[in-house]
Amino acid sequence: MTPRSTDSGMTRALWAALLAAASLLAGCAEMPMTPPKPTIENAAKLRAGSPAIGPVEVGKFTLDAAQSASVDKGVSIRSNTVRSPVEGSFAQYLRETLRVELQSAGLLDARSDAVITGTLLDSSVEAPVGTGKAALAARFVVTRSGTVRYDRALRTEASWDSPFMGVSAIPQAAGQYEALYRKLVGALLDDAAFRAAVARQ
Repeated sequence: MTPRSTDSGMTRALWAALLAAASLLAGCAEMPMTPPKPTIENAAKLRAGSPAIGPVEVGKFTLDAAQSASVDKGVSIRSNTVRSPVEGSFAQYLRETLRVELQSAGLLDARSDAVITGTLLDSSVEAPVGTGKAALAARFVVTRSGTVRYDRALRTEASWDSPFMGVSAIPQAAGQYEALYRKLVGALLDDAAFRAAVARQ
């Protein structure tokens, strides 16, 4: 009886895997992004560099009013939809990506007079056979005691070899798109004008 039970379990697992692959190929899957986590690269930028970054608060992040609401809700990869696990919003996913990095570095302080806000300007991904492309852009603003000290739009892009088979191409494109959020935060931390605006006092 035990061998049959084991075989049955393996058969069910195989069918589950086949169904998952089929859903990707058929273009009907919902693909939630993974929750934002601190990265070694951005942690190093927060803890090093000059001037040193002081405690900051992360304020509101919103979608650019000129954009369709759909830009904030999902991106399509060969008819599969990638969605944010943070309030179903890419703007909020970007906010959370920045927030967890600051929190991990011990630099998040709700009482700080330095507040970072953001506006999602662009969010896109394409995964045709050949070359995949993704882009993410946002405007970041730093106010200190109510005075604007930094206001700049930043953009990051990615391109990669996109295979024919959707079962490979779709997860790859989703991963490339998700990585842009960490890269955009990294670009912000690299900006000398931003560092000056949030410098430790």
